Amino acid sequence: MLSALTNRRRFSDLSEQEVLALAISSEEDDGRIYRSYAQRLRADYAASATIFDAMAVEEDGHRQRLIALHQTRFGEVIPLLRREHVAGFYARRPVWLVENLTLDTIRAEAEAMERQAEAFYLKAAQRTTDAATRKLLGDLAAAEAGHKRLAEDLVSTHVESDAAAEETRAAKRQFILTWVQPGLAGLMDGSVSTLAPIFATAFATQDTWTTFLVGTAASVGAGISMGFTEAAHDDGVLSGRGSPWKRGLASGVMTTIGGMGHALPYLIGDFWLATSIAIAVVFVELWAIAWIQNRFMETPFLRAALQVVLGGALVFAAGVLIGGG
Repeated sequence: MLSALTNRRRFSDLSEQEVLALAISSEEDDGRIYRSYAQRLRADYAASATIFDAMAVEEDGHRQRLIALHQTRFGEVIPLLRREHVAGFYARRPVWLVENLTLDTIRAEAEAMERQAEAFYLKAAQRTTDAATRKLLGDLAAAEAGHKRLAEDLVSTHVESDAAAEETRAAKRQFILTWVQPGLAGLMDGSVSTLAPIFATAFATQDTWTTFLVGTAASVGAGISMGFTEAAHDDGVLSGRGSPWKRGLASGVMTTIGGMGHALPYLIGDFWLATSIAIAVVFVELWAIAWIQNRFMETPFLRAALQVVLGGALVFAAGVLIGGG
């Protein structure tokens, strides 16, 4: 889990050439995503598709201006640098998932993309000492802000557009980014990753107190690791995901809870009773994870259940086989 800290660079460590390279690749990605949105919506929402087509064309224009500036300042060779190489960049949803997105979800995705792009250009402009570069980055920040307002008004005939509804959407989106996503990742990690050590210990020793101690150590250790990893790898400035400490707290606490759920039954002295209750708790945990994925992340319930329950069952079986062997 801590390996994620070593393979991404911090934005503050990038050179001006690398900042331009990152901006170029980001504009290319966003243009491709907007074209995918337009294709997805064209049959049912032609007006919205036209808007996304226009936004994609503008992103192409931004990319061309950035390339021209790079050629002037640094030459023809543009470093290969993408969002996933830099800490703090919120990962874009894979384009192949577009077919499963609703109109309201696409609208929210577009708002988030433009908000993040504006924040990036404002931060990038502060980093440069070259007047032409600062002007271009400032102009692009203003352009992304205009896109953000366009995205906020997008498909207003299909969704509520009053201030109260917008505030509710924004609050819900921020809640998911700051609390639900890191908490869900923690719950999944804590529930699944601790299955093998807890049940291996249980079946190897048939000692409930030893099993409880191992389960507690595994759960608390995983919680600390996940919490610090979440807090350290993204400061939230560029991604808009909120306070790193809030996200770290959500991830760490839920990781610990996920593991302790099936460790606590081993406070019961009877081995088989404790194990039966622990297995029942695991079943509830895995289905709860599937429900959260469906409720907040829009993952189809059956697919989420299959992934989580199957994965958990395999880890559980590994623990039992190792401990029973």
